[in-house]
Amino acid sequence: MTQSIRLDVTPPFAEIILNKPEKRNALSVDMWAAIPALVTEAAQHPDVKILLIHGGDAGAFAAGADISEFEQIYATRESAKASGETIAAALDAVEACPKPTMAAIDGACVGGGVSLAMACDLRVASKGSKFGVTPGKLGLVYPAGDTRRLLQAIGPSATKDILFTGRIFPAEEAKDLGVIDRLAEAGGALTVAREFAQQIASISQWSTRATKRMIKGLQGGWSGEETEAANLFLEGFSNEDFQDGYKAFLEKRPPKFTFK
Repeated sequence: MTQSIRLDVTPPFAEIILNKPEKRNALSVDMWAAIPALVTEAAQHPDVKILLIHGGDAGAFAAGADISEFEQIYATRESAKASGETIAAALDAVEACPKPTMAAIDGACVGGGVSLAMACDLRVASKGSKFGVTPGKLGLVYPAGDTRRLLQAIGPSATKDILFTGRIFPAEEAKDLGVIDRLAEAGGALTVAREFAQQIASISQWSTRATKRMIKGLQGGWSGEETEAANLFLEGFSNEDFQDGYKAFLEKRPPKFTFK
């Protein structure tokens, strides 16, 4: 049986691939449930420097939830709560990954697809891709964690626009709003994402992971004066990458970063 979601590892990348082309990668509860373990596997692999998430050859990133599960999921308050907790755990796992994460979006990115993409650090989409967050069309409210991520990325006005209308909008507008970071030619999101990821993989991984932690702390309320923030900065001067990095700079040679 074909896996609907899998992890491929080709250092320095690991790639979570959504693989349900017959439903345009509509996300089932089983797919959501698989994500935390896949993220953990990628995070623990010593040679993986960045995690990519994409829709493979399905022609879509993720076209929302798998509607065939709706009657079962929403049958009771308890079943809806259990499904919501499974999805939240998956998104929290992606967001908490200590290594950089990036979504490569070709085609539809709707509902849960947007939630998954926004849990990543960075997003690349191709021209022709379509975005939308549509709980308002179902009489639902977007979950708090999903709303927070969208709000942090694009601000309150754009978040209200997207959620109040439930409209579908193109990749070009997604770039203007800040939903995505880079815009690729049609069908080229994964190629551009891998090139972008290679740039990230080429620098100090101690630096990228410490920077990710610093940004998360500041978004969570750090003022910059906390002991953890100060320690994170000071630890940079003793980590193994800096020991070679500053010497390489003085000697005018490429650095040999070894942190994993």
